[in-house]
Amino acid sequence: MTSKIQVQRICQHCGKEFTARTTVTKCCSDHCSKMFYKARQRAEKIKQSNTETQQIINRPIEELKAKDFLSVKEVSDLLGCSVRTVYRLVETGQIKATNLGERLTRIKRTDIDSLLT
Repeated sequence: MTSKIQVQRICQHCGKEFTARTTVTKCCSDHCSKMFYKARQRAEKIKQSNTETQQIINRPIEELKAKDFLSVKEVSDLLGCSVRTVYRLVETGQIKATNLGERLTRIKRTDIDSLLT
């Protein structure tokens, strides 16, 4: 069954103007249609990959937010600063910390939250 409709369209893939016989036609030829489909599939895979990468990047931060006591390294990762800056904040009294040994300093998560608010 053929249609007598003639709609002027612009091809979604190559950008050429063409006359479509249906209202849903997006490409000027079968070749452009296949290439447009492949490009859409490729873009979807890239988008999905980027989403997975963001989840992997954000996972450690979410785990740190769940802990009650953090090490100096974890605090520096959470705040996005250097370890030395965290020690400087402890020395000036802006963050309260507890030394449990020579290299074992722990900081309460609530103290960091109060620092940021």
